[in-house]
Amino acid sequence: MAQPNSVKMVEICRVAPKPGAPDLLSLPLTYFDSLFLRFPPVQRLYFYELTSSSSSSFTSTDSVVLAYLKTSLSLTLKHFVPLAGNLTWPQDSHTPILSYVQGDAVSLTVAESDADNFDHLSSNNVFLESKAYHPLVPQLESSHERTAAIALQITIFHGRGFAIGTAMHHAILDGKTSISFVKSWAHVCSKQIESGLSIGSDISLPEKLKPLYDRTVIYDPTGHGLESIYLNDWQNLDGPNNRSVKVWELKAPPDDSVRSIFEFTRAQIQTLRQMVLEKVSDPVHLHLSTFSLACAYTWVCLVKAQEIEADKVSVQAFSVDCRSRLEPPVPENYFGNCMMGVMGFAEAKELLGEDGLVVAVTAISETIKGLDKNGVLKGAHELYCSKIKDLLQAEGIYSTAGSHRFQIYDTNFGWGRPKKVEVVSIDRTGAISVSDSKNGGGGIEIGVVLKKDCMEAFASLFAVGFGKHRVRG
Repeated sequence: MAQPNSVKMVEICRVAPKPGAPDLLSLPLTYFDSLFLRFPPVQRLYFYELTSSSSSSFTSTDSVVLAYLKTSLSLTLKHFVPLAGNLTWPQDSHTPILSYVQGDAVSLTVAESDADNFDHLSSNNVFLESKAYHPLVPQLESSHERTAAIALQITIFHGRGFAIGTAMHHAILDGKTSISFVKSWAHVCSKQIESGLSIGSDISLPEKLKPLYDRTVIYDPTGHGLESIYLNDWQNLDGPNNRSVKVWELKAPPDDSVRSIFEFTRAQIQTLRQMVLEKVSDPVHLHLSTFSLACAYTWVCLVKAQEIEADKVSVQAFSVDCRSRLEPPVPENYFGNCMMGVMGFAEAKELLGEDGLVVAVTAISETIKGLDKNGVLKGAHELYCSKIKDLLQAEGIYSTAGSHRFQIYDTNFGWGRPKKVEVVSIDRTGAISVSDSKNGGGGIEIGVVLKKDCMEAFASLFAVGFGKHRVRG
């Protein structure tokens, strides 16, 4: 098991949008954003290996990598100007506001790490200390009065590769928007490399990556005044009239906790689907998607590995993208949050039983089908921000971060696909990360952080279901 990585900070700089961006831009938060006002930032880490085949057009020295990454970031921010700004909650404003003024910039940390650690840190088939990635991801600048939208870090592993760490404010970007930004950055960087353009030359974005800032596409059809409910709850938290925008600092993971990534291949997903179909007489009501099956299987393994008491009710929470579920639909390139959390419930004793997988799939299916029947925003007014912090780390309550539909392994900056992508912040939120598989083929990866003994139990349970053993570090 790898020890926390030794990292040397080389430079902390600020990267501004390329000249030509608006001098002033303000975006009010919507009710989708406001729900996540003080949530801890989502931290992701992308590992890239530099090999002789990474690029044939030039030598990929550390200085060349940094030059392309920095300049392409500035070019990309010209399209994503609000990300260079800050979130505030002025006394004269009903809602918090994301504001950019000329001179604002994104904090970018440049660091160096021990090249000998690269292969181990970027491998899936290991257990790593949960804190091993902490030196590789940036911290978001945050105070009660002002919080940055994003922060970035580039860590060079000399002669081996580099890692890009991101910290994204959850009230400003949902998963879809944050991944779109990083993919836009990668697109600009890769196109400069491929075309042989001089560093800093303008590159246009494909239509699907161009962000839409029109807030009028978000409306509240429930009549419950969701924005007022969420914002009043935040103001009454440690209030009254508490307008703090400082993100929560959740407790650090236990010293004996470890993290690892587990893969579901397409064949394994089909195995799970067949296992469920063999046990139910009427499968029509079940939602047997890749996501539902993978989450259900993971849920059962976690309840068993953590030995959740049989008389407890366990919860599987996950986020639903509302863009296509609202009427009229919200454009796919909308900038901001457009997602809602939903929850499936099951008694632990049933999850622990012989038909645990069927129970878990049924609970998730009923939740998803309920969205189609009742509308994605039904019950949204019953979510209270003041309770969510406790739920984040409660026993027997599991949530997900990310989606395999994001196709995160397609994020190519010009040196090939990522060798590994991790959601670092799950070690504090207790969530399960979900992404497409780096091996492709329709597979899916899930990342978990558990105490070491629980992780060993989880890995064994995970492997038993497919009749194979898992390699561990």
